[in-house]
Amino acid sequence: MPGRVLVTGGAGFIGTHVADALLARGVEVRVLDSLIGQVHDDGDRPDYLSDHVELVRGDVRDADVVERALAGVDRVVHLAARVGVGQSMYEIAEYTSVNAVGTAVLLEALLRHPVRALVVASSMSIYGEGQYVDAEGAPAAAPERTRAQLAAGEWDPVSTAGASLTAVPTREVKVPALSSVYALGKYDQERLCLMFGSAYDVPTTALRFFNVYGPHQALSNPYTGVLAIFAARLLNDRRPMVFEDGEQQRDFVSVHDVAEACCLALDAPAAGRAINIGSGRSITVNEIATRLARQLGCEHLEPELTGKFRVGDIRHCFADIGVAQDLLGYRPRWSMDDGLAEMTSWLSGKTPRDGVEAATLELAVRGLTV
Repeated sequence: MPGRVLVTGGAGFIGTHVADALLARGVEVRVLDSLIGQVHDDGDRPDYLSDHVELVRGDVRDADVVERALAGVDRVVHLAARVGVGQSMYEIAEYTSVNAVGTAVLLEALLRHPVRALVVASSMSIYGEGQYVDAEGAPAAAPERTRAQLAAGEWDPVSTAGASLTAVPTREVKVPALSSVYALGKYDQERLCLMFGSAYDVPTTALRFFNVYGPHQALSNPYTGVLAIFAARLLNDRRPMVFEDGEQQRDFVSVHDVAEACCLALDAPAAGRAINIGSGRSITVNEIATRLARQLGCEHLEPELTGKFRVGDIRHCFADIGVAQDLLGYRPRWSMDDGLAEMTSWLSGKTPRDGVEAATLELAVRGLTV
């Protein structure tokens, strides 16, 4: 895999790991990143971005900056995006601008700078609720939960007839159900890139990331991944705040596995496809909070069950990774135990700013929690 790859958003959590994985393959790496304060507190080049990576600082919506970043590049991994389901519901213009317009600017620039492959980061959030079956094991749609249900603490979706449903691994064939501005934006990015790839014969793959965790997550960003949010609470001697009853099922995947998937997608014959990238295993939010507390020696800080619900949240969603295995040769290598052990080691000595309560209050003031 020689050549030069541009990673947009490449100074962020996932991007720096993708850069490392590419460097390990002998690839030259350039990253484009705006280094926004919500992710990069001081706005400086992060010390965990390899010295061997060329950094172009700028906004993906700036056509001149994007043109400069693409010079001499033969492949692109497009990760640049604003990230946060809750925040997207009130910073609507910003999320739509960065995620949709930024992608459009990149694609127009690619008309003048043809590349051999394009990989775009999509998200499991586009599914809304994951897939379910009824009592007989037949596929069954899960209607969106109403505010009345949530206010009554009826967390699990039921069929239109009121019957119980069981969550099963979500496959790529599930019809998207876009329940947040963030989800809409990620679907927009995915479709724009796949449409562009088809029209201009650029091999393009969209990777639908599930819940990514690992070293270098922005611990002080209250809209980052839930494991980093829990870690910020625990390291400040506070209980992790859990919405609903904590029995939501999710798929947590190591950032190392995600970086590997990006590298595989640059070379694999999976053009034109949207592909799940997860661990292929489900775990409840309660369990992940408890296991992280145990790893950090904070067993006394049990999850705080708020009984509240955020608009745009879903109940259960975890990945079927069969397509990634078949088309990309993707094999997750990091177990949850190993991943949590690595994250605990990285967290040693850190005391991040805990902005969770302020962010939760912001959502409540805007009527975005139930």
